[in-house]
Amino acid sequence: MKYTTIETTDEVTLVPAQAPVASVVLLHGLGADGWDFVPIVAELGLPDTLPVRFVFPHAPIRPVTVNNGYQMRAWYDIKAFTPEGRADAAGLAESSRRVEACLKAEIDRGVEASRIVLAGFSQGGAVALSAGLRFSERLAGLLALSTYLPFPETLAAGMSAANSGVPILMCHGRMDPVVPVSMGLEARDVLTAQGYAVEWHEYPMQHEVCAEELVVIGRWLRTRLARARD
Repeated sequence: MKYTTIETTDEVTLVPAQAPVASVVLLHGLGADGWDFVPIVAELGLPDTLPVRFVFPHAPIRPVTVNNGYQMRAWYDIKAFTPEGRADAAGLAESSRRVEACLKAEIDRGVEASRIVLAGFSQGGAVALSAGLRFSERLAGLLALSTYLPFPETLAAGMSAANSGVPILMCHGRMDPVVPVSMGLEARDVLTAQGYAVEWHEYPMQHEVCAEELVVIGRWLRTRLARARD
């Protein structure tokens, strides 16, 4: 599939040559930007019969406490690398509203919510889970890579009925020094306990994405988005 790349101050968008029938919104990790995951699209093996628009938003630039207040792109502040300090509620809420607006923009472009996958890596994955589970319209699925669930104790009260049981693919590195696999497993277990269909994969890697993982992601996207067309 050939794509036209469009960048604005807020995001990078890959527009397929054919009219898109689905969208993937993918949020980058701490300190990166929307360009970070653009190269993976070519590795996903999506067929030309499934034209997908990919949207890669840029997080705002803000000071991050664990990095001595250094200003960088971040979806929210991180006070400490602990369960209590891994997210700030105000920043997470702000980014969740931004993601909700991004999803609604895709719907306004003519893509039904049920044909949209919300995805994210690391901090972006935490936002994707938080926003996606609370979104008011049913999504095709959530993709959470090397990430965790912020404020898991609030999930039951905040989750949307529309996305109860939404398919979730989670992938994590066993040797991740940034987001330990235990945090990913905790998220998986909390989500499973709430009735979500979580597909879990672990890889012998650190805080990154590997080729084997991309094969699984591509297959999962083809399955989810093909079903969304039925």
